[in-house]
Amino acid sequence: MENKIKIGWFSYSCCEDNTVIMTEVMNDHWQEWKKIFDFRHVRVLKKNNIFDEFDIAFIEGAIASEKQEKEIQDIRSRSKKLVAIGSCACVGLPAGQRNIFDEEQNKHISFLVAKFGAATKVKKLSDVVKVDVEISGCPMNPDDFLNKVNTLVAELRPS
Repeated sequence: MENKIKIGWFSYSCCEDNTVIMTEVMNDHWQEWKKIFDFRHVRVLKKNNIFDEFDIAFIEGAIASEKQEKEIQDIRSRSKKLVAIGSCACVGLPAGQRNIFDEEQNKHISFLVAKFGAATKVKKLSDVVKVDVEISGCPMNPDDFLNKVNTLVAELRPS
């Protein structure tokens, strides 16, 4: 495990469609990926996750609370590379639709904002931490994901 690339996959305010895409891509690439990746924290894949350090942290979803913001900052501090996955992480939408609500619309959702401890505004990932790579889309394009993963692998493990 020592020379494998340590992977973390985290989801925040989004529909998690990119997690589905990643697992579908994994169906075709599992044999090669299990040789090079140490899936340390990927809740969709395993029950007992390790939260220590990551070579690559993939984060999908917008940041909608102070708690999420602190978690993202912690993940960033533990990661060599941080990848924003999907539209919510890259541009803050559609999860951040409430940022453009008028007063009446905000009044209707205020009980939910309070109930879930949400921040006043939803943020894209780069508003909170340094992002090394963005993979946009809702859902992301699997080929773009693969190309960027391969580029990161080449950067982290040059031959």
